[in-house]
Amino acid sequence: MGILSGNPQEEPMHYGEVFSLWEFVMVCNKTAADHEMLLNHAGDEDLKKLLKDVIEGAKQEAKQVSEVLTKNGVALPPAAPMPPHVELNDIPVGARFQDPDIAAAASAKIAAGLVACSQIIGMSIREDIAMMFGQFHMNKAALGSKFLKLNKDKGWLVPPPLHQAPIEE
Repeated sequence: MGILSGNPQEEPMHYGEVFSLWEFVMVCNKTAADHEMLLNHAGDEDLKKLLKDVIEGAKQEAKQVSEVLTKNGVALPPAAPMPPHVELNDIPVGARFQDPDIAAAASAKIAAGLVACSQIIGMSIREDIAMMFGQFHMNKAALGSKFLKLNKDKGWLVPPPLHQAPIEE
C-alpha cells in the first residue's frame, strides 16, 4: 500500500490545502456579500437572477469547504457582513453601478474563481478535495457561460479587437 492511499477523507491535508481552503471560504463569504450589494444596484431582471445564482453558489461552496476545514480542526475565517437590502430607486443615480458594469465585474470574478479552483485542484493530494474543486470549477464555467450569453444578448460585451481572416480571392 502506497503513502496516503487510504480513504482520502481520513488523510491529513498539507499546509497548502489548509491555507487554500481557508482562503477560499473567506473569498466565498466576500463574494456573497459583494454580489448581494451589486444586486441592490441591478435593474435588469436577467442580471438579478444570475447574481442570485452567484450568491447561492458562493454560500454553498463556503458551506462545503467549511465542513472539510471543521472536520480537520481548522478554524474558519470570519464571515463578511451581508449588506442590507436597498431599493434601486433609493440609490442616487450618480452613485449607482450600471448593469453592464455589474455584469462585467461578476464575469471577471467568475474567471478569477476558475483560476483559483484550478490552482487548488493542481496542488491537492487529497482526491476528495480535488474532486470537490473540480465540481466547483464546472459550476463556475457554466455560470460564466450564462454571463457571457447575457452580456452578448444585452449588448454589454466589450470585445477586444476582433481578428478578421484575410479573404482569399
